[in-house]
Amino acid sequence: MAVKPRPPLSPEAFQALTGVSDDTLARLAAYVELLGKWQRRINLVGRRTLADVWRRHVLDSAQLLPLLPADTEVVLDLGSGAGFPGLVLAVMGTAPAQLVEANGRKCAFLREVVRVTEAPAIVHNCRMEDLKPFAADVITARALAPLEKLLAHARPFLAGGGLCLFLKGRTAQQELTESAKNWMMTVTRVDSISDPSGVILKLEDISPRHG
Repeated sequence: MAVKPRPPLSPEAFQALTGVSDDTLARLAAYVELLGKWQRRINLVGRRTLADVWRRHVLDSAQLLPLLPADTEVVLDLGSGAGFPGLVLAVMGTAPAQLVEANGRKCAFLREVVRVTEAPAIVHNCRMEDLKPFAADVITARALAPLEKLLAHARPFLAGGGLCLFLKGRTAQQELTESAKNWMMTVTRVDSISDPSGVILKLEDISPRHG
């Protein structure tokens, strides 16, 4: 029997799920509007995902907010793309976000969203390996690279006690198994509320096994 598709998530339903203020909802709506306009010129997200943008992108990003420690001061978002999840978290009022994206046109989009929404975020137009390391309390990434590569990119930036929040799909367990050969960490798996096949990997106490 075929699974009936879920109707698109509305902004009002998103607000009911997350408890964001009317002001925050308005700024997220401005973000979504810019995404639709810029998508016509540059490829920011999968075209089909725009039909359910509030679930596929906004809620998918916003669900990380409760997992951030209360004393978080710096969020580093690797391979930000269209700003998911890092820029959504910044719009929602988290600690300032550092957004790293190598594509210049995507960086132009990110800067326009930051300007319009007045989000506390800085855009770095460079490859992750070219960014001078600084201490980050939380490192985020979505649909970017296999876990082992993400850990290698994240390690220079992890502050003492820092953690990683990586949005993953069906390959999460396989990636954990592979990365365990070279990395030690404490893993907490959190089911995604936006994608039945998705999972959030909360990774702490990260260190390489060999030196």
